[in-house]
Amino acid sequence: MIEKYYKSLGASPEDSSEVIREKYLALRKQYEEERFSEDSDVGNNAAKRLTEIEVAYDAIMNYRFEHSNEGSTAEAYKSVEAAIKSGNLSAAQQLLDDFNERTAEWHYYQSVVFYKKNWFNESKKQLEIAISMNPNEQKYKDSLEKLNARVNNGAKINSDWNKSGNTYGGENPQQAGPTQQLGGDSCAQWCCDMIICNILLNCCCGCR
Repeated sequence: MIEKYYKSLGASPEDSSEVIREKYLALRKQYEEERFSEDSDVGNNAAKRLTEIEVAYDAIMNYRFEHSNEGSTAEAYKSVEAAIKSGNLSAAQQLLDDFNERTAEWHYYQSVVFYKKNWFNESKKQLEIAISMNPNEQKYKDSLEKLNARVNNGAKINSDWNKSGNTYGGENPQQAGPTQQLGGDSCAQWCCDMIICNILLNCCCGCR
C-alpha cells in the first residue's frame, strides 16, 4: 500500500523525508497552477492530483513517524533487557518508568524485574495484564505458567516489596537470593530457582 504513495509523489522509500517534501511541494505548486486552467479537463485532473498527493504525503510521513517510534521503542527494550541481565534492576526500573506508553511488552519486562526482586505476586499481576493486552503472545503465557509452578512449589513471596512506600522500593534486589525464595539452602533448591529464573530471562532475550 505504501509503495503507491511513493509512486504518486515520484519518490522512493530510499529518499530522505526532506527530498520527499521537496517533491511534494513541487507537485502541489504545479497542480495548483493547472487547477485554474481554461481547459476543464486539465483543471479537473489537477484538482484530482492535488488530493492524491496530499493523501500520499500524509500517509508517507505518518508511516515513517510510526516506524521511527517502533525502532526507538525496540532499542529502549533492549536497554531494559541488558540492565536486567547485568543485575542492575534499579536501572532497568528507571528505563521502564521513562516509557510513555505501557504496552503488553512493557508489562512483561516489568514482571521480569519484579520476579528478580522476589515480588512474585506483583510479577504475576504484570504478566496477567500483558496477557490481557496481547492474548496471542505465547511467551507471556509460558512465563505465567512457570511462575505459578514456582510459587506452588513453595517459593516464599517477599513481603517487603512495599515497605518503602512505593511500588518499586523495598529490599536490595541484589541480596534477594534463591534461598530466600525457597526457604532452604539445599543444592536442589538452588538449582530449581536458577532454572526458573533463567526461563524468564530466556523469554526476555527472545523478545522482538
